[in-house]
Amino acid sequence: MSSSVSGAPPVKLLDLSPDFVADPYPVYARLREQGPVHRVLTPYGEDLWLVVGHEACRAAYTDPRFSRDWRTHGHLAPQLPAYAYGPGNAHVLLSDPPDHTRLRRLVAREFTPRRIEALAPRVQQVTDELIDAMTADGARAADVIDALAFPLPMTVICDLLGVPDLDREAFRGWSNEVVAPTSPEAEQAAYGAAMPYLTGLIAAKRKAPGEDLLSAMIHTADEDGDRLSEDELLSMAFLLIVAGHETTVNLIGNGLRALFHHPDQLALLRGDLPGLIDGAVEEVLRYDGPVEGSTPRIAREDVEFLGAHIPAGSSVVIVMADADRDEARFEDPHRFDIRRDARGHIAFGHGIHFCLGAPLARLEGRIALRTLLERLPELAPDGSPDAGPWIPGELIRGVRKLAVRW
Repeated sequence: MSSSVSGAPPVKLLDLSPDFVADPYPVYARLREQGPVHRVLTPYGEDLWLVVGHEACRAAYTDPRFSRDWRTHGHLAPQLPAYAYGPGNAHVLLSDPPDHTRLRRLVAREFTPRRIEALAPRVQQVTDELIDAMTADGARAADVIDALAFPLPMTVICDLLGVPDLDREAFRGWSNEVVAPTSPEAEQAAYGAAMPYLTGLIAAKRKAPGEDLLSAMIHTADEDGDRLSEDELLSMAFLLIVAGHETTVNLIGNGLRALFHHPDQLALLRGDLPGLIDGAVEEVLRYDGPVEGSTPRIAREDVEFLGAHIPAGSSVVIVMADADRDEARFEDPHRFDIRRDARGHIAFGHGIHFCLGAPLARLEGRIALRTLLERLPELAPDGSPDAGPWIPGELIRGVRKLAVRW
C-alpha cells in the first residue's frame, strides 16, 4: 500500500477510501502505520509527498531542504502556475530565511497580542449582531456558515486592516479559489481580480493613513529604516485577508460539527460556559482542525527524509490533521474530549511558519462558539452535519454549508 521510493507509483488516496475527502483520518492512520512519508495521488490529481505522524511533521516543518519560496526554487517544480511568480506572492508564507525572518519581524511589530486582545469587544459585538440577524423575525433555522462563521472573521479582519468598504462577497469568491481552486484558470482569475483592488487600497492608505493595521504596515520601519516594499505590502494584505478569515470559518464550523457528533461533550460544554470554552477550542483544533495539510513545500534537492527518497522539485505536504491524531503523542487520539490537555497540537503549524494569526482565530472561535451556545440553548444540526459540500483540496478542512436549527 505504501510508496516511499521515488520510482514507485503513487498511492491513490481514493483507492484507500472513497470517503477520503469527508473523513481522511483512517487513511492517514493506515499510511502512518506503514511509515512517515508517502508519495500519493490526491483526489484532485496531484502527485505529491505526504508527511504523516506528529514527530515526522514537526521534523518536516523545520527541515531547511523543504522550501516555501516559489520564486527561488519554482524552477524545480515546473507544474507551478505562471502567476506564482507574479505580484501577491512576496509574503511570509512563501518565503524562507533570511527573507522570512525580515518580513515576519516587520509585520509582527504591528500584529501584536495587545492589538488582537483589544479586538475582543468588537468580536463580541459583531457576533451578537450576526446572531440577532440570524434569529430575526422568529427564524428557527439557518446555514450557520453563511450567517455567522464566514461574516464574523471577514468583518473583523477587514476592521483590523481598515477596509470597511470591501466587497466581501467578491473577496470570498477570490479567497475560495486561492485556498481550494476549482481550476488553474479560476485561481489565476482570482489573483487577477484581487491584486488591482488591493493596489488601489494601499495607495489610498498611503495618502490618508488611519489607525488600522494596513496603515501601520505601510509606515512601519525597523531600527535600520527597513520597510515593506510595495509588492510585500500587497502580498501581506492579501495573505492577511485570506488567512485571517478562512481558518476561523472552519474552526467555528468544525467545532460545531464535532460537538454535534458528540452530544455528551456538547452537554458538558453547555453546563460550564465559559469555564470549558478555552479547552474546547483547543480540542477542536487538535481533533478536526481547520487546516488539514500545510501549504506545499518544494524539495530544494534530492532529500533523504525518514527513510524516503524525495526527488528535487517534489511537492511535500505536511499533514497536521494526522499529526494531531497520532497515538504516539495523544492518548486515544480519535476520541473528542474537551477536557483533554490538547497542548502540543500543530493545528497552526510549527517552527518559523507558526500561524501569525493564531491568537485572533482562537479569540474569534471562543467568542463565536460560546455566544452561540449561550444564546441558542437548543442549537442542533438540521440534517447531517457532514452534508457539505466539503471544501476541496488538501489545505483547508471544512464544509461550505452547515444547516442548524434551534
